[in-house]
Amino acid sequence: MRKIVIVGGGVAGLAAAYKVKRAAEAGNDVEFALVEKDPRLGGKIVTQHVDGFVIDGGPDCFLTEKPAIHRIAKLLGIFDEELPTDDARKRTYILSRGHLHDLPDGVMMFAPTKFWPFATTGLFSWSGKIRMGTDLLIKRKPVTGDGPEDETLESFVVRRMGRECLDRLAEPLVGGVHASDPAKMSLAATFPRLLEMEQTYGGMIKGFYAARKKVAEMRKKYPPKPGAKPRTFFTSFEAGMQYLIDAMADAAGRDRMRTGAAAMELVRTADGWVVTLDDGSVLEADAVIVATESWAAERLMRPVDEITADALAGIEHSSSATVSLAFEESEVGIDMNAFGVLCPLVENRSLMAASLSSTKWPGRAPEGKVLLRGFVGGPHNQAIMAESDERLAEIVLSELRKVLGVKGDPLFAKVFRWEKGMPQYTMGHLDRVDAIEMRCAEVPGLAIAGGSYRGVGLPNCVESGERAVSKVLGEWGVTLAEDSEEQKRYY
Repeated sequence: MRKIVIVGGGVAGLAAAYKVKRAAEAGNDVEFALVEKDPRLGGKIVTQHVDGFVIDGGPDCFLTEKPAIHRIAKLLGIFDEELPTDDARKRTYILSRGHLHDLPDGVMMFAPTKFWPFATTGLFSWSGKIRMGTDLLIKRKPVTGDGPEDETLESFVVRRMGRECLDRLAEPLVGGVHASDPAKMSLAATFPRLLEMEQTYGGMIKGFYAARKKVAEMRKKYPPKPGAKPRTFFTSFEAGMQYLIDAMADAAGRDRMRTGAAAMELVRTADGWVVTLDDGSVLEADAVIVATESWAAERLMRPVDEITADALAGIEHSSSATVSLAFEESEVGIDMNAFGVLCPLVENRSLMAASLSSTKWPGRAPEGKVLLRGFVGGPHNQAIMAESDERLAEIVLSELRKVLGVKGDPLFAKVFRWEKGMPQYTMGHLDRVDAIEMRCAEVPGLAIAGGSYRGVGLPNCVESGERAVSKVLGEWGVTLAEDSEEQKRYY
């Protein structure tokens, strides 16, 4: 029996564990042992149920177009528990010059694809609108070498659409969602599609207009089945995102998992690997998958391989927090027919964004009550993370009052902190990841997984954990039928 030790019980580590379990069920002599330093599994995915409220402290959804979680949900038998957004109430505000503006209809990422909503919005000045429109005239950037040259999000948007587009739209929509600094974000690592779109269509407006037409054609060609849940841009689970975590842990086998156990040392031996835990106990293994944040992986990898550790150390992280506040609907005093508000950096607010959780997700609050969630921190406001939980709740409440006009007193507040929780895909990120993967490929029985490398979204993390298992099993001559492309088409 060959044993794989998985370090880290977040979504990537659990996805790895579940795949090892499936490999064993397919008749292969493999097993896993998973260790997680925190007292609970799930990493940044945590859901609390309080007095009928469903509160996600970290990610509250995943991108519908990415199939990994749909596929896992089908395997687990929880696909029918997936929850689409309530798009009948879909509306996004953007704060601009102290006033709330609707995100214009037809805007895709940061490019307008419909003329009239863009022309009549007060979100941009007329000079800003004209500058954005010149994207239709600006030539594509020349390609040198094997493909488009990488650049920062800031450089790309300002070059094609202008500074006002960056400040008022791209930064809050893209940089804010990734909790990243547009001046440092690698476009090739975060949104390679934009570089490709420029080369294919000559610009963003033409590219996104073509994308919108394609989506409309696909919806017409493949209309929803009668009685089926609507397919929305984002998807969650009815009981919150931890429902996925619990289902994966149960299916993989909780008896093979230890929480409150931190891996302190990783040693390669002639026969495999030895993992030493913080209580002095050791785990012997034929292979190790390190599924932690890159800054934690760097400490474990330093004695194993300096080059890998140096590349891991080059991946930056920022800290953030979410604050969920519950209110009586009769007292909150705002129109709840919206998904939320984005606060651009140029507005100089402590609040990065806020979600009207009980609007966006049906069933998140009991009848007659509402749930709001604010986001603070990010690379431009790390100082706020030094505040106490009580103070963070006060700051978010004050911001919601000033930005949205929220009234009434909250029934309760829940604060969730994510210290160094968001990897920053800065320029050179793909080179660092390539170096990490190349070095790991040369070391039998070693793989690294997680959101620090090739995608921060939950589907990306699932795929990362599964790829790590495939790497290890492949070295042992084990190939699972599910690894074929046909087996991945679940949704």
